[in-house]
Amino acid sequence: MAVTLANVNSASGLKKLDEYLLTRSYITGYQASKDDITVYTTLSQAPSAEYVNASRWYKHIDALLRISGVSGDGSGVKVEGSLPVEDETIATPPPADTKATSADDDDDDVDLFGEETEEEKKAAEERAASVKASSKKKESGKSSVLLDVKPWDDETDMKKLEEAVRGVQMEGLNWGASKLAPVGYGIKKMQIMLTIVDDLVSVDNLIEEHLMSEPINEYVQSCDIVAFNKI
Repeated sequence: MAVTLANVNSASGLKKLDEYLLTRSYITGYQASKDDITVYTTLSQAPSAEYVNASRWYKHIDALLRISGVSGDGSGVKVEGSLPVEDETIATPPPADTKATSADDDDDDVDLFGEETEEEKKAAEERAASVKASSKKKESGKSSVLLDVKPWDDETDMKKLEEAVRGVQMEGLNWGASKLAPVGYGIKKMQIMLTIVDDLVSVDNLIEEHLMSEPINEYVQSCDIVAFNKI
């Protein structure tokens, strides 16, 4: 689906571009494409460091163009206040904005960019990988979960039960507030909140492999999901 952006050479348009790139590595899709080059060539200059996301994206596209170019077709992008970008422009990075040389310069050829060194290529690849990893982390969802943890009987030490439950630690799991609620016949259950990173923690596995296994099952008779909400 085509994307329409405001005039990126205006302060308001550049701000909107920066906000648009907050959760994206590229203008469209999951790889650099002609859509990125359309916006890249529309910009009159590199975004300042004030626009963190736009500046990161611009440097990344600039590095890709210097190394290997961009081949993705993209989904189509329109930038208000700019002329359509021809294919020839897309395929070739814009020339550097250099000042006119003096009349007495010699005839020696000067390569303004020079051949990319192996170190520079490796650094650019590492930056690209870092941007992708950062994007994945941002896109990873979180959920808030409320669990009912029921003891075996009214003689179960609920303090030890809670300590055992909170003792389960893993990446992407954070325990929250808890309270005791009456069940009946003098028995109380523990209700406890937790937040999880969806890509790292499965609530079903947490219950089956940790909360309902030894040694915690000495205290826990059952564990049920009361509420599950995406954050």
